[in-house]
Parts: sequence; C-alpha cells; structure tokens
Amino acid sequence: MAPAVDREGYWGPTTSTLDWCEENYAVTWYIAEFWNTVSNLIMIIPPIFGAIQSVRDGLEKRYVAAYLALTVVGMGSWCFHMTLKYEMQLLDELPMIYSCCIFVYCMFECFKTKNSVNYHLLFTLVLFSLIVTTVYLKVKEPVFHQVIFFKLPSIY
Repeated sequence: MAPAVDREGYWGPTTSTLDWCEENYAVTWYIAEFWNTVSNLIMIIPPIFGAIQSVRDGLEKRYVAAYLALTVVGMGSWCFHMTLKYEMQLLDELPMIYSCCIFVYCMFECFKTKNSVNYHLLFTLVLFSLIVTTVYLKVKEPVFHQVIFFKLPSIY
C-alpha cells in the first residue's frame, strides 16, 4: 500500500518492503510516517514505568522482561516508521516475534512454582525465534512475518 505522493526525506529513498497508508514526509522532512511514529510513544513510555514498578514490587524477572519487550517493540516501530528503511523494518518486526515469545512464556508460566524457570520452554522459544529470524532474513516476505505473528499467540 504505497501512498499517493512519494516524497523523499532526510533518510533517503524507502527501502522497506512495506509502506503504510500514511503520506510520507507530510509533516516533517525528518519523519516518514509522522503519526505512525509518534503513536509509538504509548508503546515506549508506559512499559518503562511498568518495568520499574515490577522491580520495585519484587515481581519475577519475566514480568520485567515482558514490559521491556514492549518498549523494544515501540522503539523499533518508531525507527521503522520514521525512516521506512528495511533495516529499521527488521528492528520493528523481529522484536514483535521475540516479545510474543516472551509473552507466550509468561502465559505458560502463570501457574508455576515461584522463581522456577522452565528451561525446556525457554530453549524451545529461543530456537523458534532463531529459526524465524533466519527464514525471514532469507525470504524477505512480510506475509511470512504476519502469519508467524498471528499464529504464535494462538499456541496457548
């Protein structure tokens, strides 16, 4: 879905495999998709406070990891929508898969003994992430990412 007007801004020509429906560089020369970019603040700032509060409350590390994963996704999405560069697209999309794996781990560990670690599940999710990353870097097909991102939470 390419916008009707294709402008080149500070970051140069678009190299991403996706270009959303927002007009590029319409608000400022420095941000390709202004509203998609700034809307990511909600994915960056509140999760930081959640992570800090989780530490203060002495919650397990998996909760801190989940909050920080949301922050990383928000920062990656900020970079992608700001530049529309392929490398930044990867910084947006791959952390979405990784954070989803963290959330799946958290869901499976809801009713476990406190402070125990399910190493088998952890290994499986890390291996899954590595395989998805490798395949995605080879095929460079956004539909692959979309299918994986849709299916991953449904395993629970």
